[in-house]
Formats: sequence, structure tokens, C-alpha cells
Amino acid sequence: MSAIDFTSFVDRLASVSGETILPFFRTALAIENKQTGGGFDPVTAADRAAEDAMRTLIRKNFPEHGILGEEYGSERTDAEYVWVLDPIDGTKSFITGMVAWGTLIGLMRFGEPVFGMMHQPFTRERFAGDGGGARYRGPAGDRDLHVRACLGLSDAIVSTTSPLLMNKADRAAFGKVENAAKLSRYGGDCYAYCMLAAGLIDLVIETEIKPYDIVAVIPIIAGAGGIITTWENGPAQEGGRIVVAGDARVHAAALEMLKG
Repeated sequence: MSAIDFTSFVDRLASVSGETILPFFRTALAIENKQTGGGFDPVTAADRAAEDAMRTLIRKNFPEHGILGEEYGSERTDAEYVWVLDPIDGTKSFITGMVAWGTLIGLMRFGEPVFGMMHQPFTRERFAGDGGGARYRGPAGDRDLHVRACLGLSDAIVSTTSPLLMNKADRAAFGKVENAAKLSRYGGDCYAYCMLAAGLIDLVIETEIKPYDIVAVIPIIAGAGGIITTWENGPAQEGGRIVVAGDARVHAAALEMLKG
């Protein structure tokens, strides 16, 4: 598969998922709760239909590839290439009519993330990266993505989806970083990572992350010059507790504070 063919195929995946999702957005759609025993983890017909559409296209074009998705699980994950799909990352934003959501399309080769795209069909934006570079396409014009320099936590803007998603100990650790930062913002989901890659946010801290939440983001962050690890400073593709920074100085300071 040539580079041109690959780019075209990922764009097709993004377009097919977006065309499936948009008719559901800001409508009175039914919402199910996937979480039992308390809590709220919503899923909609839009999530399921979009993932099914992407899986169908992948199977048709690359039947030897594996797939890991949020809604329909895994198949052939021991294959050389494995697609990692989250049809709507930020479903809580989606069901409330907010725009901080997107479709995550990641590709791993031999267990390592090699390409990722975040597509927001409502705003018509696509953020993509291959670890060596990252690019934005949308109404604001096409451009390369680059993180920005930041001297330390006191100059940093930090984002998390919600501290309420963290356990008590992790929430307290995050609070220390938040208190040291210049500004904190909540509710970003996948959009926050892309804003960090675009040089508008300095630090993203999350917990309880699954592979389908993060694999697509890793090549975008790395391609824009950022750093993405676990709280233990390990590889991020398995999920868990995640730290993303545009500047190595901020990343190191956040890790030190979080482990304390």
C-alpha cells in the first residue's frame, strides 16, 4: 500500500464515520448506559453505527488486518497491522450537543502506534500524525502542527476531561499540578490532545484511559513534537494514567508532582 493509497483510505474511513454520525448529532437519540453498578458511560446508535461502518470498510480492503474498537471489541489483534477505533471519543459531549468530541482512527504495526487521526465531522476538522510530523486540515486552512515551548508548570495551561473521573488519590495528585499551573480547563476529551499538538495547551492529564482512547493520539502528539507517557513515564498505548506535554520541562515537572 503506497503512502498516497494509505492517506486516501484513512480519509475514506473518516468520511464514512462522519457521514454516519452527523445525522444523529443534536437530535433526541436514545442513550444507553454501559456502566453497571453506578456511574454513567453512555453509548448511542451513532457510536455503534460508525464503528460498524469503519470495520466493514477495513475488512473489505484489508482482510488480513486486525481491529480493536470500543463498541465491538477485538479481532485478529495478533496481526502485523491492527486498527484501533473509537467512533465517538467524548460521547458525553456528543449527547449534550457540545463539539468536544471526535472519531479516533489509529493504526498499530507490531504493537506500536504508527498513524493516528482525529476527525471532527461537525467542525470539519482533521488532525493527523505519523510520529514524524502532524498536520491539521479544516476551515482554518491546512497547516503543520507544532507544540509550543513552556518554561514550567507556572506558565502552563493544563487540561483534563474531569477530575471526577479520577479516584481519590489520583484526583489529589492532579490537584497539586492544577494548583501549580497558570490555568486549567475541563471537558476536552480527544480535542484537548489536538489542541496541545496545535500549541494551545501545554499539559493534558488523564486516568482510566483505554487503548482506543489513546492509540490514535500518540502519533499526532509525537509528530507535533510533544511527549506522551503514563504517569510512570512508560509507553502510553495500553492506556491507564496518561501525561501529555508539549515541553519536556513541563512533562518532567508534572511527573515529579504526580508521583509525590
